[in-house]
Amino acid sequence: MPKVLISDKLSETAVNIFRERGVDVDYQPDLGKDKEKLHAVIANYDGLAVRSATKATSKIIAAAKNLKVIGRAGIGVDNIDIPAATAAGIVVMNTPYGNAITTAEHSIAMMFALLRQIPQANQSTHAGKWEKSAFMGSEVFGKTLGVIGCGNIGSIVGDRAVGLKMRVIAFDPFLTEERAVELGVEKVDVEALFKRADIVTLHTPLTDQTRNILSKENIAKLKPGAYIINCARGGLVDEAALKEALDEGRIAGAALDVYETEPATEHPLFGHPKVVATPHLGASTREAQENVAIQVAEQMADYLVRGAVSNALNSPSVTAEEAPRLKPYIALAEKLGAFAGQLIESAVEKIEVTYEGDVSALNIKPLTASAVAGVLKPMLSEVNIVNAPVIAKERGISVAETSRDDADAYDSIVRLRIVTENQDRTVSGTVFGGEPRIIEIKGVGMEASFAPHMLYTTNEDKPGYIGALGQTLGEAGVNIATFNLGRSAAGEGAIALVAVDDPVGDDVLEKVRALPHVTQAKALSF
Repeated sequence: MPKVLISDKLSETAVNIFRERGVDVDYQPDLGKDKEKLHAVIANYDGLAVRSATKATSKIIAAAKNLKVIGRAGIGVDNIDIPAATAAGIVVMNTPYGNAITTAEHSIAMMFALLRQIPQANQSTHAGKWEKSAFMGSEVFGKTLGVIGCGNIGSIVGDRAVGLKMRVIAFDPFLTEERAVELGVEKVDVEALFKRADIVTLHTPLTDQTRNILSKENIAKLKPGAYIINCARGGLVDEAALKEALDEGRIAGAALDVYETEPATEHPLFGHPKVVATPHLGASTREAQENVAIQVAEQMADYLVRGAVSNALNSPSVTAEEAPRLKPYIALAEKLGAFAGQLIESAVEKIEVTYEGDVSALNIKPLTASAVAGVLKPMLSEVNIVNAPVIAKERGISVAETSRDDADAYDSIVRLRIVTENQDRTVSGTVFGGEPRIIEIKGVGMEASFAPHMLYTTNEDKPGYIGALGQTLGEAGVNIATFNLGRSAAGEGAIALVAVDDPVGDDVLEKVRALPHVTQAKALSF
């Protein structure tokens, strides 16, 4: 019988679910705080269920000789060393949807608290001051709410705000016009949101693209007297710039539930008269905690007893028999998706994957999920092979797959087509020697291996371009590993895919874009 350790405080319902499904469970809710004791006993368990107190470090994972799955009751997995777990063959699961309503409601509550100065008025009234005239508030009715990130939580916030008779505008790279209409919100670009929103609320994960999305420069673009709400992730707002804007009166107020460093026992914004602060309470309701406890127990039990995988952050939904054959094609599909995802510049409407030749006889569902995850991952760090189809559906992205028995010049080909609001792009690849390779981009034949750092350019096929590009990279100290070229016809459109030893910085990209005949230049990472 599989044995699970619950090392953090979790609802008793979770204990009952494990037992009902044939899993022996050891409930020790304070064990996660004792690293040495956890290290000493972890080898006795097949599963570990945690919240945020337990730190599943590489040391703990190395000692977990029998551990097969770690389940996080909640979304964030910063307390789990996922690379170490992956290397050890341990599946890491979370429960990404169990606290969406609770977090959305907290954002709405913070909006009311901020605009009506409820915390300050409460403190004053308890002190017996009765300062009625000191707390003149603002209505939310008729205000424009700018939602940055209109996924699972952001869409709920938008729905609640529409019900409050607010005008809701939303920025999300993956939000389509059809989905926006369905939600009752107006889709805008981020610059328009900055200019128009009376209140800005953040609901996006923290990625390289979203870090400091409210930077000093962008905070300066907000309407004078705007409000900022962040119940998503610390690091989305430049906290020093926010304090400066609050002190100068350019920003009317801010409500923060998350911070760059947590736990935040000291902070420059604590005590600020224009700031409402809570200690990361977004998911802290009885209902949410019950939901995530039930979900993590069901998922872990299903995996340990039946081998089913759901909401895994590091594992595809495949059987043990399928895994060896699918592994290289999963890598190919995800890299093709990541390639396309880093090039697109508008909302994705459709993802089509075509399988030709031998690969068409395999279980293509995890391959398609991998391709979708690759497309979405540049903007959504928490997307994975399991939740990618759900996220795509939530965002109104159509996903289609087709299989053909025959292939052209290769035994197997995977073709990926991305349709956005103003683009239609294709990229194809194959597996050669067990490694994924690109064989075609936008109909242009080209053979290239994927590298950790790459430069992609499109240009007019004119003499001297290759030399100019090489000279520009050389002068910038960028070392070229491989240089792959393709063109549609002599003198027409051409593509260069260059593997480099280090990431290509923005300054170098600008120099490449300034070269004659260049139409597009992008830095890629895999």
